[in-house]
Formats: sequence, C-alpha cells, structure tokens
Amino acid sequence: MNKQFPILLFFAAMLVYGCSDDKAADKKAAPPAEPHYALAIAEKQPVEQVYKLPAQLAAYQEVSIFPKVNGYVKTVLVDVGSHVHVGQLLMVLEDPELQEAVAQAREKYSQAMSDYTISRENYERLKQADRTPGAISPMDLSTARSKTQADSALSNAEKAAWQQQQVMMAYLQVMAPFKGVITQRNVHPGALVSAEAKDGKPMLELKEIDRLRLQVAIPEAMAGTLRNNDTLSFYLSAFPGKEFKGRIARKSMNINLQYRSEPVELDVYNPDETLTPGMYADVLFDSKGNPHALSVPRTAVVTSTERKYVIAVRNGKTVRVDVQTGNESGDRVEVLGTLQPGEQVIASANDEIKEGTTIK
Repeated sequence: MNKQFPILLFFAAMLVYGCSDDKAADKKAAPPAEPHYALAIAEKQPVEQVYKLPAQLAAYQEVSIFPKVNGYVKTVLVDVGSHVHVGQLLMVLEDPELQEAVAQAREKYSQAMSDYTISRENYERLKQADRTPGAISPMDLSTARSKTQADSALSNAEKAAWQQQQVMMAYLQVMAPFKGVITQRNVHPGALVSAEAKDGKPMLELKEIDRLRLQVAIPEAMAGTLRNNDTLSFYLSAFPGKEFKGRIARKSMNINLQYRSEPVELDVYNPDETLTPGMYADVLFDSKGNPHALSVPRTAVVTSTERKYVIAVRNGKTVRVDVQTGNESGDRVEVLGTLQPGEQVIASANDEIKEGTTIK
C-alpha cells in the first residue's frame, strides 16, 4: 500500500500539469481583443472665444515743432500742459539777418519795377511815333519791346524773391497747427535755434488728446471677422476694473509678416481728458467663431511635429484626418478640414493609435 501511494501522486501531478498546458495553449490561440475607445461627434457649431490682446493709446494727432528758420527765441507763450487752439501763437523768434534780407528784397523789387515802368512808357511812345511813316526804325521799336519784356520779367522775379523772404519772416511766429496740449517744451527765451538741427530735440511737442487712437494688432486668424465701426471693450492698468469702449475706425488691410497680425486702430473719445497717450490697455475681443468650422473635444486633436489631425472612425477603421484649429473654449475646439459633420472621432486621441485600427 505504501509503495503504490507515490506512484498515484506522480500520475495526479502529471494530470494537473497537462490540464495547465491545455489552458495556456487555449489562451495563446485566442485572438487579441479589439481596442475600445471613447468616441465623440464632430458637430457643425462655431466655438466662441474671448481673447485679451495688448494695445496702447496714442494721440489722434501729434507733432514735434522744429524751427523753419534760424533765429533766437524771443518769447515762449506756452508751457507743458497748456491747451492751445488752431492758429494760436506759441512762440516768437527773431532773426535780424532775415529782416535785413526782406528789406533788400523789397528795394530790389522797387528798383526793378521802376525800370519796367520807364521801359514800358518808352515803348508806348515809340509805338505812337511809329504811326508816322519813317519816324521810327523797326529795329528801335523791336529793341524797345524786348527791353520792356525783359524788365517786366525781372520785376516779377524780384517780386517773387521779396514774397519768399516775407514767407520766411512769417516762420518767426510759430503757430499751433491743431488744437491740443503742449506735452514737451525744450527751449527758453534767448536760445539759438537752427533749422538745420533736425536730429535734436523739438522746440515744442503738441498732441491732440480729446480723441485718441487705440492701436492693437489683431491675429491673422481673427482679423477677417472684424469690420469698421465694430465696438470693442478694453481695460487700462491705470483704471483697474473700469471698462472702456472704442470703435474700430481704421484697418491697415496689411498683415505683418513677422507677427502674422493686422494693425487696427480704434477711435476713443476723451472729452474729459481722463486718458492720456501712452497708456497700456488690454482689448477684449469676442470671436464668434467660424460658421464653416466643426467642433470636437480638445483631446481629439493630435499635434505632432509634422501635422495636426483628428482620428476619425470610418467603416469601423481609424483614419487620420488633417485639420486646422480655430477658437477654443472650455473643452471644445474648432477644426477645419475634410472632416464631415456628424462623423465620429476618438475623443482622447494620441499618436500611438495607428491608422487602419479596427474600432468596435
């Protein structure tokens, strides 16, 4: 009995081992299970998104006033912060040499006018005498006519030179070209100013601030949705929490090749002069989305170094569909491509999912 017991144990162990091998073989022979992924529907629905874009306020008009002629500053009638109107006298310069040049030009014109008057009278008398046959030779009459014409031209030239000097004299009085505020003053009475020194500081700087320009660069993808007279909201760091509004007045119609954006200007009315040029602003741009785009979950878009795509399920197989993305909001993103409305895409896609994979 004791000799048969080990033999029975051996056969029992062999039976158990054989059963285990059969189960392992069955497992190896079973086909791999098809992967299961959560799917989402590509919906024809634009995605709204609010963008915050940096911007800056600038004066509607601004000018740096340099001297047109050389001279000394005689009087400065304004200072920094002075409000001026169109045509207001800002400064008076003096230039003794220019005054002398004006006087000389006037005398030359007077002399030329006198010579022309005498020549004309002489020519008229010769014309009267020529009515008597043989009294005046044709050569004398022609010479008198030529001299009259030459004196007339010289008189006109001297008159133009005198008027030019008068215009230069007018530049000694510096007038405001438009209404605004003096924001910079760099000269005082007695200072010598030169018309040739264009690279130096201006005598005065004038800015119009009751109306301002809000300058903002709109990304290329959104620039096409904006139109003139659209109203945008903006906020200033100088006035936290306060909302301001401006109207789009000018679109540059030109894309900056470096930043891929279009410069746009908004008119901002500032009658109480609360705002000043140079203030930094954040413009809120509410993009309504592309009506031709589809929306899918953000996680459905795969971005690689070579392409951007979604993985659609067509006839039970995965297909990589190249797309371009647009607005994003929440967990949705706009896509443009050959994807069709109502198609199923893998909601959480990645580049490890191969094309042609069977999906249940």
